[in-house]
Amino acid sequence: MSIKILYLLYPMKLKPVCKNIIWGGKRLAEEYGKSCGENKKIAESWELAAHKNGSNIIENGEYAGKSLEKLFKLNKSIVAPGYNADKFPLLIKFIDAEQDLSVQVHPDDDYAGKFAGESGKTEMWYIIDAKPGAKIIYGLNGDYTREDLINLINGGRFEECLNYIDVKPGDVYFIPAGLVHAIGAGILIAEIQQNSDTTYRFYDYNRLGDDFKPRELHINQALDVCIKTKTEYINQQKQNILSECEYFKAQKIIITNLLCLCFESFVSVVCLDGEGEIFHGENKYKIKKGDSYFIPAGVEFKIAGNLEIIMTTI
Repeated sequence: MSIKILYLLYPMKLKPVCKNIIWGGKRLAEEYGKSCGENKKIAESWELAAHKNGSNIIENGEYAGKSLEKLFKLNKSIVAPGYNADKFPLLIKFIDAEQDLSVQVHPDDDYAGKFAGESGKTEMWYIIDAKPGAKIIYGLNGDYTREDLINLINGGRFEECLNYIDVKPGDVYFIPAGLVHAIGAGILIAEIQQNSDTTYRFYDYNRLGDDFKPRELHINQALDVCIKTKTEYINQQKQNILSECEYFKAQKIIITNLLCLCFESFVSVVCLDGEGEIFHGENKYKIKKGDSYFIPAGVEFKIAGNLEIIMTTI
């Protein structure tokens, strides 16, 4: 089977994994064609996912109907030559925040490996759209001890220590593991992250979940892993490179002519707007706003049309 796969690699269109969470909106269904059963309120659309909590299904070609996670387990070289880690490296999402997300933090690799059984979670956000006055929480507004934060939490004043930033379409934010953060209401983003689904919530505005009980918080874990010093905004954007770190490199590319590409790493292509075609050999595949393709490592391909994409590699 592995030998067969090596000769049949091609650009693979991925079916998204949609998540219906309390704070989600309708934009991903209405503007990007996502589906979450009869419920149009979609919080997250996982565009590149090979995780125990969700894996894309390949929609075209030889492996139509197979999961990306299964393909990865059969042939890890689809990620990069010699790649031998147990888990797929990245997870890429659209996130539609109709309401404020919880104030949260993600662990680093060491803590997550020890207590969550997976990788840590460093991520980046590309702001696709934001309503006037929309804000994110990006770290703390000063230096705090663990005891300081506990006192603020117990006193119902946790929001006083948070750093709020106004955002607009086109902004990019790098979110290292340990940074306290939250996406505010009215923001639509593309998120590139390590392949982890571990989140520790500090605060959730006293909201009730689907069971009509307060959503679970993880105060002790969040205090263990959070950066407790004042955090300055980290802007990594350089021309078309949105963000580059040890885990991923993400680029925003506007295509108006034919673009020829080939990488040692796999390539994730997520279409933000427009439409066009991906060419591989004699085959061509349509791509439009909201579509996501996985191109295995070493596969030569071309993209043509009028479209705006985020292209991610490791």
